[in-house]
Amino acid sequence: MSETATPGLRARKKERTRRLIADTAQALFRERGFDRVTVAEVAAAADVSEGTVFNYFPAKEDLFWSGMEVFEARLVEEVAARPDGETVLAAFRKVVFDGIPRLADPSRAGVIAAARSTIQASEGLRAREREIVARYTAELADVIAADTGARPHDPEPLAAAAALMGAQRALVAFVHERVAAGESGPKLAAAARAQARRVFSLLGDGLGGYAARPRSAGRAARTAPPAPT
Repeated sequence: MSETATPGLRARKKERTRRLIADTAQALFRERGFDRVTVAEVAAAADVSEGTVFNYFPAKEDLFWSGMEVFEARLVEEVAARPDGETVLAAFRKVVFDGIPRLADPSRAGVIAAARSTIQASEGLRAREREIVARYTAELADVIAADTGARPHDPEPLAAAAALMGAQRALVAFVHERVAAGESGPKLAAAARAQARRVFSLLGDGLGGYAARPRSAGRAARTAPPAPT
């Protein structure tokens, strides 16, 4: 094996271990409830040490929210990597719509219902959710600020990031409520898609042309305006 291949192999192995631990924890949480499962039990079921679990997930709440964190990170990453000429809104919207088809799987409703019940029963999980949203909102704001050359403490990038993340979390809440009302499968996916179109259309009135990525030549020449003295 070449030396250049080793880091990639190591990264894939770490990702497989992380996914195994997260999937094992989710299964246990669905079966017995979040508060009734210990980290030690997750470690035993995944056949790893308790220390290994904490290496990947510093807190028990992180085990529950692992999927959400992956998705929130992808939102930020896709905005940061959007092509020339594409707006923040368009890049963000694309990721949200890419996730909607999974709702058409009838089994997803059961998973969502179980997660909703677990979240409602745990203030710790709700607090951790708020922390995750706040962190990725700040990261998205940093990406937008860098692309627009915003001055330090300019509120616009954070306002835009908060609007986008707020829209995404509102859609999550919408899906949870529709599942609680008994909806599932293709009907659930269709409802989520229709609601997402409405939400992003609303944002488009104010953010539709905001922070379009400049063409490459212009981007290289762009400099941030001086900070106020």
